[in-house]
Order: sequence, then C-alpha cells, then structure tokens
Amino acid sequence: MEINNDLFKFPCPFPIKAMGINSDAFTSAVLAIFRKHLQLAEFIYTSRLSSSGKYMSITITFTAESKDQLNAIYEELNSHELVIMTL
Repeated sequence: MEINNDLFKFPCPFPIKAMGINSDAFTSAVLAIFRKHLQLAEFIYTSRLSSSGKYMSITITFTAESKDQLNAIYEELNSHELVIMTL
C-alpha cells in the first residue's frame, strides 16, 4: 500500500489494522513489527475476534511521522506469513 503525502500532514494519528489466524504468534508478530518501526513511540492497540473465533484483527493507532514510516510498516506486515490482510 503506497501512502500519498498529499492526503496527510505529518505527524498525525494513524490506525492500521492487521488480520490473521487467531493465535498468540500472530499477535506477537504484529506487535513486534510495530515496536521495530516505532521504537520508543507509544501506540494503542485493540484486538477483535471473528464470530467463529478463527480469525483476529489487531488495530494499532499511533502517531505516524512520515510517509516512509507508514510504507515500511505496511510492507513488513503484508510480507509476514501470519498476516492475511491489512487495512
């Protein structure tokens, strides 16, 4: 997903949602990716299970610093084997 600089004024609050199979490994992987890219920055996350309980979505809201930062996060999330989709 390519972020268009014309739409955002950085820094700005930004939510990213990642979806995958409901497992501790999925949660750990997603949070590790965000910790890597945000380093010491704070973020808030919520998780939600699908109605069957098979899938989980994790929404992370943080202060995005740049287009490059957002693109790097999306790229790493989308390339991870446990992530099915991002929004």
